[in-house]
Amino acid sequence: SRHQNLLCNPAALSRSYLVMPFMGTDLGKLMKMEKLSEDRIQFLVYQMLRGLKDLKPGNLAINPDCELKILDFGLARQADAEMTGYVVTRWYRAPEVILNWMHYTQTVDIWSAGCIMAEMLLGKPLFKGNDHLDQLREIMKITGTPTADFVLKLQSQDARNYIRSLPKVPKKDLSSIFSKVSPNAVCVLEKMLLLDPESRASASEALELPFFSEFREVEEETEALPYDQTLDNTDLPLEQWKRHTFTEILTFRPPRDSKETSL
Repeated sequence: SRHQNLLCNPAALSRSYLVMPFMGTDLGKLMKMEKLSEDRIQFLVYQMLRGLKDLKPGNLAINPDCELKILDFGLARQADAEMTGYVVTRWYRAPEVILNWMHYTQTVDIWSAGCIMAEMLLGKPLFKGNDHLDQLREIMKITGTPTADFVLKLQSQDARNYIRSLPKVPKKDLSSIFSKVSPNAVCVLEKMLLLDPESRASASEALELPFFSEFREVEEETEALPYDQTLDNTDLPLEQWKRHTFTEILTFRPPRDSKETSL
């Protein structure tokens, strides 16, 4: 077949095209254009959790049917990677990333989803720090200062000393900040915006909350496989990259449902 001939002779593959669905805008632009209703926010956050990766509004494309696609894998390709608060938009970064507090888990992305959801509900960013320390102060105005047990988990002695030097601030009731929002929506934020990453809900746990019950399709909510980065930094000849690329095209299987969230 022609496909087999190309695979055996990748030099014949002189030109390729990347075809992607047109989405229209991204969430960051959409939030600037209009105030989002809570039912639209439900659907958008549900889709975020279905395909959770490193998140900020500009990386979430939206089409006119309110369908969402994640555009950029960003830093969440590997939870063990070195990440700092200076690399990406600080307002959506988990506190453990901002100050390199501890080993990162996938709940760094749950924090990002919570920040984005809060911004959609409020119409403005929830935590808008000017630098990494100011960002932490803005976070703690709402989450409260960490407990002694949590401080002991911090890997850095400097971080532990800094946190202990801060004035004690009580946790703020999120329902007072989101007074016009349903209790179910506030419950989601309470589960996401926790300082301790071990206490935050996972994507699977968040999807089980009542806020998302009307959208749930449990049989479609498959767990993502770990990202295979073995080829990322490999030095291969151009013809070999062509062979790998074409093999990926041949083995790709699109989702059964065109409305299924994809990356």
